Amino acid sequence: MENKDAKVINQAGTTRLTDEAAAARDSRNGREFRGRRRDNRRGRRAVEEGQKEFDSVNISINRVSRTVAGGRRMRFQALVAVGNHKNKIGVGLAKGNDVTSAVQKAERRAKKNMITINMNGESICHEVETKVTGAHVLMKPAAPGTGIIAGGVVRSIIGLTGIKNLISKSLGSTNKANIAYAVIEGLKQQTPRDNWLAYQGNKKADDKKAAAKEEK
Repeated sequence: MENKDAKVINQAGTTRLTDEAAAARDSRNGREFRGRRRDNRRGRRAVEEGQKEFDSVNISINRVSRTVAGGRRMRFQALVAVGNHKNKIGVGLAKGNDVTSAVQKAERRAKKNMITINMNGESICHEVETKVTGAHVLMKPAAPGTGIIAGGVVRSIIGLTGIKNLISKSLGSTNKANIAYAVIEGLKQQTPRDNWLAYQGNKKADDKKAAAKEEK
């Protein structure tokens, strides 16, 4: 059987490959290395995508200043929402010396303050109206196929949950941070239909206790 790699015998008695055979071997090894490297990149990308459970959205990034003895100190403020497109959502507000550090800090705070919401199919369980400082947000459940009818901040937050049908209206302040916290508070107050009667009973009992205390 003939050897695939042609060899030439030197005067010293040693063997070496011809120039054509050596070039063919180098190109073959290079293709194999590039193939392994490409496979490793694909595998690493698949692992990273699998580990990324939560998605984040930058709602607003503002430049803020603080007056100190030497002048003004400029920093950045980031408002970030984090969710898993199902029933977990959180909002974080943080400051940093640059945009990247502010966003990363806000993401960590959002994950730390994450809540689990109750849903009725692809909408919220019931109508809710919440107020946080000057922000006043009204949210109503909607029929399938309605979509998300809401403003910028509310749409950004709801888009990170599993809610697909919602009607919302912002009635108060336009401060994005207060609106975001009002939306989170409204989602936190969602009570499943099965617990409505128990919730009403507890509320009546609390009202009676409050009235009795006032009479005393």
